[in-house]
Amino acid sequence: MKIEQEVCSKAYGRLGGFSLVETVVGMGIMGVAALALLSGFTGGFFTMQMARENQRATQIILEKTETIRLYNWDQVNSNGFIPSTFTATYDPQGTNSSVGTIYNGTLIITNVGINASYSNDMKRVIVTLNWQTGNVNRSRTYTTFIGRNGIQNYIY
Repeated sequence: MKIEQEVCSKAYGRLGGFSLVETVVGMGIMGVAALALLSGFTGGFFTMQMARENQRATQIILEKTETIRLYNWDQVNSNGFIPSTFTATYDPQGTNSSVGTIYNGTLIITNVGINASYSNDMKRVIVTLNWQTGNVNRSRTYTTFIGRNGIQNYIY
């Protein structure tokens, strides 16, 4: 019985603890895993913020083009009736004191630039938005065409 205890204590004595090197390597692996996890969270939150801002930019562009649809042909062609620059804001967590992301936009109405009999009855509308996500400058441009008689005549 005494021999068995000596053999067991020698075996467990060698396997019982960790060396300093093993501990440092283990902590290094844990540190890399924690860093990767936090980096994933940061990247995910940044991606969600960019997706929200892209969606808001799409909404602003749609609002501007749908507003133009409501004007008659004389209003579209009169200088200064439709403002050429605009600003919109967005803050999903917003209060009255914070404005959040600021979108600066331009709206240009030009000739179509084609040689056709109906070219005087059409205009090209270009809506451009610029904003910043962190230090990244971002921009979206949308181009569409409008006609003198439109698609439907129920608005006029």
